[in-house]
Amino acid sequence: MKISVIGMGAVGTEVVGLLLASSAASEIVAVDQNATKAQAEIWDFAHTTSFIYAKNPRLIAGGWPETVNSDIVVITAGAQLKQGENRDTLVEINSKVIKDLIERTEATSPGAIVLMVTNPVDVMAQVAVAHSSFPKERVISLGTIVDTARFMRIVSDHVGIDPKNIFGYVLGDHSHTGFIPWSLCNVCGLDVDAFCALNGLAPIDRTAVRARVLQIGLDIFAGKGNTNHGIAASVYRIIRAIVGNERSVLPVGTLLEGEYGVADAVMSVPCVIGRRGVQKIVACRFTDDEQAAFDVSHAHVRELMALAGL
Repeated sequence: MKISVIGMGAVGTEVVGLLLASSAASEIVAVDQNATKAQAEIWDFAHTTSFIYAKNPRLIAGGWPETVNSDIVVITAGAQLKQGENRDTLVEINSKVIKDLIERTEATSPGAIVLMVTNPVDVMAQVAVAHSSFPKERVISLGTIVDTARFMRIVSDHVGIDPKNIFGYVLGDHSHTGFIPWSLCNVCGLDVDAFCALNGLAPIDRTAVRARVLQIGLDIFAGKGNTNHGIAASVYRIIRAIVGNERSVLPVGTLLEGEYGVADAVMSVPCVIGRRGVQKIVACRFTDDEQAAFDVSHAHVRELMALAGL
């Protein structure tokens, strides 16, 4: 499995580290505008392979020629947030960046699955679909998977149980409009409220949980200038599902064509992820309030699409 990572900032670099430690790739290519940095990162990673008991992949720092015939291309490159900005402010400049990068990706790896990490991530995935011949199932937005990871951890802290035993999603859009469909959430198979009541725990404040889920990324950014660990782990989770053909259900952004009442917009919904990318969009039933929240998120995505010229 050949995996190319475009953009060796904090997220891209950590993705390479996770791939190196996991045996997910036989070849890893790092590409960055700063070729000296990309080469230095690859040299540094190479010096870990004597002590990491995982597959010893070929490590390459280079340009687009070195990415030829990649199985997966992870795009993290683009303008980054500055203090006081939100993800939406990046839409116009990053649309231009992604148009160029997807053209290069298609020229070198037309059979690849593209994982879009550049913000605003769902709209950038749609830019990639609109300006290439990649089928929609092979362009996957990181979407709300990192929001979902944050949600599961927050609920985990409340109930005192491993977050891997918390089931639920954040859906819609990776922005302030993301929402939690509580009707789909459970702890150890029990409705969240029922679990708390039966186990002597205070009820979960759903409004506070959603507010924390949507704010925590901004707090992390304010504290250290980037958010990379959770995002990189989310990228790796998708890659693992692809490499292993897991058919795992993950909340990622994909182009909807009538599903959930949405036509021609990338939004985050539960998707079956396997070797072909998005192998199925899972249909779920929302409550009326959840559907209203989804509609708000859809309207926000449409606003960003207009800014991107879509």
